[in-house]
Amino acid sequence: MIPNILSIAGSDPSGGAGIQADLKTFAALGCYGMAAITALTAQNTTGVRGLHLPPPEFVGAQIDAIFEDIDVAAVKIGMLGSAAIVETVAARLAVRGPRAVVLDPVLAATSGDPLAASGVEQAMIERLFPLATLVTPNLDEAARLSGLPRVRDAAEMRAAAERLHRLGARAILIKGGDAAGASCDDLYFDGASERIFSAPRVATPNTHGTGCTLSSAIAAYLGLGFALPEAIGAAKTYLTRALEAADELSVGGGHGPLNHFFELWRPTSKA
Repeated sequence: MIPNILSIAGSDPSGGAGIQADLKTFAALGCYGMAAITALTAQNTTGVRGLHLPPPEFVGAQIDAIFEDIDVAAVKIGMLGSAAIVETVAARLAVRGPRAVVLDPVLAATSGDPLAASGVEQAMIERLFPLATLVTPNLDEAARLSGLPRVRDAAEMRAAAERLHRLGARAILIKGGDAAGASCDDLYFDGASERIFSAPRVATPNTHGTGCTLSSAIAAYLGLGFALPEAIGAAKTYLTRALEAADELSVGGGHGPLNHFFELWRPTSKA
């Protein structure tokens, strides 16, 4: 049976991040993807130019429509642009009780442009942390959510993970891709165990949507029946290979997208 995976996230019209990246990831990993759209953005590989949020009630209606008709194996949550939307998503998921929830607390785009209004962080902590199987902040998001002044090295990642666990997150994966070094080291912590997931750093400017892709890949593997650490390891491998193949694409003049379909697409040229 092919699992159905739901992304609750914003739309990126350039196709590199948000629900577009999530749906590509689900498909590449053999899952059926669905999306409840929480925001419309006007953006490309160079930055975000505009943001439109639908009414929270409409976000909730999308979620209800899915769960009333379709068996959902796992949920990935991405961009939630307002505290009211966070509240609505949390209320719907509390009623629906999905088997696995991966929360990627998106607060800014790869370009640095903000994607979340004031109050979103606290609403996530209070309402979504208790529902999430895994929370996957990057270094800046880990600092903002934990209240630490900065998170850059292993000791600071560990301190942030411990704080986030005390704030109610059952399991945390702090993504270290923005740190310096020859490897990308992500720290997993669940209160009882700690583990580093490491991969060689890929030299490419095409990193748009890396966080979306990793979290959606974890959700897909959870939907496929993987245990959480196994799902994280498999997702990390998939992300690395998508980054390695990213330069095969030619999309925009900024931070380009990953090649989610590296196993299917091959560069071709006309004779």
